Amino acid sequence: MSRPTADVSVRVAWAADARAIARLQVRAWRAAYADLLPAALLDGLDEEAFAAQWDEAISKPAEARTRVLVALERATVTGFALTAVADDPDADPATDGQVAELVVDPERVREGHGSRLITACADTLRADKFTRATYWLNSTDDALRAFLESAGWAPDGAHRELDLTGDGSVRVKQVRLHTDLRED
Repeated sequence: MSRPTADVSVRVAWAADARAIARLQVRAWRAAYADLLPAALLDGLDEEAFAAQWDEAISKPAEARTRVLVALERATVTGFALTAVADDPDADPATDGQVAELVVDPERVREGHGSRLITACADTLRADKFTRATYWLNSTDDALRAFLESAGWAPDGAHRELDLTGDGSVRVKQVRLHTDLRED
C-alpha cells in the first residue's frame, strides 16, 4: 500500500502572498542569524516593511526578469525565492541570473521544499534566457552549501564581505556558488 503524499508545489508568487513571505522571512532570519547578528537588530526586523517590499517586488518588479517564487504545502507558504539579473560587477546581464533569496521555513526543512524551490529557480532563470546562475551564501553556512552542491552548484572562487550595520561592527563573509543553466 502506498503512502499518501502532501499537496506540495512551487508557483510564481501573488501579491496576496507578500504578508506570508514577510512573516516567514522574519522567522527564518531570526533563526538563521541568531548567532551572527545582534539580538536588537533581529528583534527590530519589521514584518510590515518586509511585506510592503515583497508586494512591490511581486506587483511591480524593478526589472522584467525579476521573479518571486513560493513553495506551498496546500495553501501554506513554506518557502520562497527571488530570481533576478545577476548584479555582480563581473556578471553579464544578458546571460547571468541570480537566486537573490532562498528561504525555507526553519520548521519545514528536509521536506523537499528547498529542492523544489531551487529546481524552480533554475527553470525560471533558464526560461528567462539566462545560461548561468549565481547564489551568494554565508561562508559558515555548511548545510546550505552542501544542499546547493548536491543540486549541482559549485563555488566559482568569488567571495565578498558585507558590512551589515555600516559601521564595521557586524561583518559577514560570503562565497559565491554558480551553476550552468544550459541544457545538454
